[in-house]
Amino acid sequence: MGAIEDVYEDLDTDVDFEEFEAAVEDKVEQMGGLADEETAAMLIAHELRDDEVEGVADVAPGMDDAKFLAKVMSVGELRSFERDGEDEDGKVVNVEVADESGRIRITMWDGMAEDAVDRLEVGQVLRVAGRPKEGYNGVEVDVDKVEPAPDAEVDVEAVDTYRIEDLALGLSDVNLKGRVLSTDSVRTFDRDDGSEGRVANLTVGDPTGRVRVTLWDEKADLANEFAAGESVEVVDGYVRERDGTLELHVGDRGAVEELDEDIEYVPDTRDIASLEIGETVDIAGGVIETDPKRTFDRDDGSQGQVRNVRIKDDTGDIRVALWSEKADRDIDLADYVVVTDVEIQDGWQDDLEASAGWQSAVSVMDDAPEDAADTGADAAQSTGLSAFGDGASADSTDGDAASADGSSPSAAGSASGGAAASGGSGAAAAAVTERSEGDGDRTDAGDGGSETFTGTVVQAGSPVVLDDGTETRSVETDESLRLGEKVTVSGPARNGTIDADDVERVE
Repeated sequence: MGAIEDVYEDLDTDVDFEEFEAAVEDKVEQMGGLADEETAAMLIAHELRDDEVEGVADVAPGMDDAKFLAKVMSVGELRSFERDGEDEDGKVVNVEVADESGRIRITMWDGMAEDAVDRLEVGQVLRVAGRPKEGYNGVEVDVDKVEPAPDAEVDVEAVDTYRIEDLALGLSDVNLKGRVLSTDSVRTFDRDDGSEGRVANLTVGDPTGRVRVTLWDEKADLANEFAAGESVEVVDGYVRERDGTLELHVGDRGAVEELDEDIEYVPDTRDIASLEIGETVDIAGGVIETDPKRTFDRDDGSQGQVRNVRIKDDTGDIRVALWSEKADRDIDLADYVVVTDVEIQDGWQDDLEASAGWQSAVSVMDDAPEDAADTGADAAQSTGLSAFGDGASADSTDGDAASADGSSPSAAGSASGGAAASGGSGAAAAAVTERSEGDGDRTDAGDGGSETFTGTVVQAGSPVVLDDGTETRSVETDESLRLGEKVTVSGPARNGTIDADDVERVE
């Protein structure tokens, strides 16, 4: 075995021996006979040890040259640009590559970029050499040399469609399927060059999580084309970071398309009883109170709005302040809602409150989970401001506390209308008492006689409250009923309450 073979045998590298031997011969020639083959081989081995990284995750700005194996995840579009002082346009293409340790963007220029677009395929393994730098989306590598490595293996899956848990900063050409959880209206802003920009947001979820989708300029109108609960596919998106959270952006090349399939979204929420002031969390529960929408004047002269609802899970309940456009959401008693990225604040009368501002998403789910709590709340009615008696006035809004983006430093005290849990029970009793005689799907034999009533459970526990759309009835039963169930009850009625002998669920 010769000197070159001896050095190569001790070298842990993915470089083929033929390539190593050629590099040694080049080095001997460059040094003009000052180094023999063994010395040149040792010099090449030293360069390889310095430059070869164990994985993509080890590539860092400041390296003179990095060499690594990676698999092609996506190939971007070939773009042209004008060079200063030159007649011929430059060409550039970005390619996303990955290995078991992570992902990185590599950039190829001019002729190499044209070859890449023509020859590279998703799933192909490459040997890359280039100069790492800090790019707009994180670390990037300007490629000096790239070649296929057909005999090498990189154990990472190339995907055509991403899941939310697969998203990583810097990814582009992302296709992702999800369920629309919430939408926002189009907003305008002034760019530095004086032009007007437009932006809107969707929040989508899939079985692995949720992500905020930001739609720019002409794509912003897509936010108005979809409703919560619909399935969509985001096409050619790119991943950015905002306030430490990944977002999926859609620009000129991207789109959001309607999808004719059901996408499951299972929220990962916190128990209400475990919440503490200052946390930003996701919560879910059945709606047991709703207040009217309130308006107020902000410091800048614009008008804001807020609406409070109270939700309950099997550990407790909490008031949720829905700011700005979220106050317009169609949320009714007995709905099961998921509210993400709410800030837990010190609310009215030392009660905790969840503030749903610009960053939050509010989703009304089609069905409550199987293990959703029987809420058994004291208040399960649309309360209104008059339900709270003294100390709660329609004029109690601290509108100046609200910021322009719809958030508030104390959402419970400001613009809350004093919606405390203790006041809700009176409203519920009043709503039951003030029913319309003769309305609804019921058979009434008078007080003390047998009565049959069909309605939806808007309060579970004791008593159960049913609503048929025109009136509510209070029901005593040992049957375990869940919010949102439709049932028919029969039994004697006393003092406006049905003592149910029979409860039948209606499909």
